[in-house]
Amino acid sequence: MFSFWQQKWRSMFVKFSAAFILVGLIPLLALSYYSVQTFTGHVERYTSNNLNQMMLYMSYNLNSVFKDYDDVSQLMYTGRYDGFYEGSNDNQSYNVNELGQINSMPIDGFLKTIIFSDTFIRTAYFVRAADNKLFYQYKENQVFQPELLPVEEWGRSLNEKKNKIAIFPMHAENYYKNSDVKVITVGRNLIDISGKLTSEPKVLGTLYFDVDIAIFDQFFKELSIGENDELYVLDSDNNVFFSNMDVMGKKEDLLRNSNDGTLVLTESIPYLKGQVTALFMKQNLYEQLVTTRLAVYIAIFICAVVLIVMGAWFSRKLAAPISSLIKQMMKVESGNLDAQVEIKGNDEMGRLGHGFNRMVERLQIFINDAYVAEIKQKQAELNALKSQIRPHYLYNTLEVIRMNAVHNDADEVGDMILSLSNQLKYVIDYGEDWVTLQQELDHLRDYFYIIEVRYENRFELRVHISEHVDLSWPVLKLSLQPIVENAIQHGVRPKGKGTVGISVEAVEGQLAITVYDDGVGMEKEQLQRLNETLSDPSAPSRHVGIKNVHERIKTVCGKEYGLSISSRRHVGTSVHMAMPIKEGDGHH
Repeated sequence: MFSFWQQKWRSMFVKFSAAFILVGLIPLLALSYYSVQTFTGHVERYTSNNLNQMMLYMSYNLNSVFKDYDDVSQLMYTGRYDGFYEGSNDNQSYNVNELGQINSMPIDGFLKTIIFSDTFIRTAYFVRAADNKLFYQYKENQVFQPELLPVEEWGRSLNEKKNKIAIFPMHAENYYKNSDVKVITVGRNLIDISGKLTSEPKVLGTLYFDVDIAIFDQFFKELSIGENDELYVLDSDNNVFFSNMDVMGKKEDLLRNSNDGTLVLTESIPYLKGQVTALFMKQNLYEQLVTTRLAVYIAIFICAVVLIVMGAWFSRKLAAPISSLIKQMMKVESGNLDAQVEIKGNDEMGRLGHGFNRMVERLQIFINDAYVAEIKQKQAELNALKSQIRPHYLYNTLEVIRMNAVHNDADEVGDMILSLSNQLKYVIDYGEDWVTLQQELDHLRDYFYIIEVRYENRFELRVHISEHVDLSWPVLKLSLQPIVENAIQHGVRPKGKGTVGISVEAVEGQLAITVYDDGVGMEKEQLQRLNETLSDPSAPSRHVGIKNVHERIKTVCGKEYGLSISSRRHVGTSVHMAMPIKEGDGHH
């Protein structure tokens, strides 16, 4: 399986498709991610600011509600005390204790006035201090159980601040039988202000009235409190005065549920010297935002899939004609000259297929004209001349292909074929092992040109020749190309791109040629093993080309000549070649 994918990755079209997909996917994903994040941040900020404004408005309304009930409790101090019955006077204590009236009204009548002064006031009570007599009025006909009314508990709170209002937190109206209504209770002492004021106020009685917590429903609607959202009204001691969660306790205990998934907003209530705190669940708050984000992600996924499918289709569309051409070439290589490429268009691939078909046809004609008759008549002579005919035939074939490429304006293909033809001539031509330095460098440039085209100019060849070096000096044929090939394959190719350099100098009567690269380099252990392999002719090595060059130089020139290698990891590798300087034309 691994070798299958490795073979696939070597395909130029697979690499092209991968690059096409990456170039399309990376901007798409980056732009989409940035857009989603920007949109999400904007919506979250807008929602948070809007809720802050609503909380501010709610705290203002709550403060006004408590002030209004404070004003209701102060109705006991309005009006004249001229008496409801004959003989009454302006003595406030006398009116309450003897006449049973407040503000010239009977206590029961006054309590009815309190009840009907506000829609949400359900019941009103007055406890006379002189005899603890309880007066009460209520709107609905319910069975009242006065013994359950916690007047003593409420009275203790009022005794601590006799001339101040007391507002008792949300509680059940359990002193009415079968009542499931929850209320808050407002209490205020009636202070005798008709006589001489003393340091210790004289309490004539205490007024209480229950307010239905339904008064807070209007604020819930304005703030859009959800089922899982929490709202707390806290007093000055951080005790929960009211909550939609039907819980009581300290703020620290109730806010333990707050976490990264909760948005906590707080505003002050000056009248209570407390605050209103709301805990919004972000999951519900940004539910629509999550849906929008999901839709965007789905759209991104669909676009990515379409891009990948198009890239794969595009690759197959380009690779199919090349694959067909390669199959037919393999048939020709095996000796089947009846192979023909199916031409499906007049584009570059179609013209290449047409050129291949013409080449095969001309090969058939050439073979029939040049070889078939000779095979029948002079088989022995043909065997002797075969080694010379094949190279020239190959040169002619390559020249035909090059001319076709030039004719079809494929100059780069023509140049590649020319470079390949030059290399084949250089390699196949029979002769001595020594060539001029100029010929070896020309062959190397032809080889490297094909490498540059193959790897899209990611590799660069630099040649530096000292002024003391004569290009007509002879060197061993094919001594540089294996080393340069090794530098590309094992040095700069794993890095992705790089430079291969050649330096030629004359040092102490020797021709010193250094091939270096700025590739991945080698570790010390690997370099040591390679040098040991060069020094031991019998040692096996995967660097066959370098070892063969080293052995050739030592065999032809002497043991003092050959190769030496130095390398540093992530810096590069250099191979030093030493050969004798031989004056001549390169063929002696």
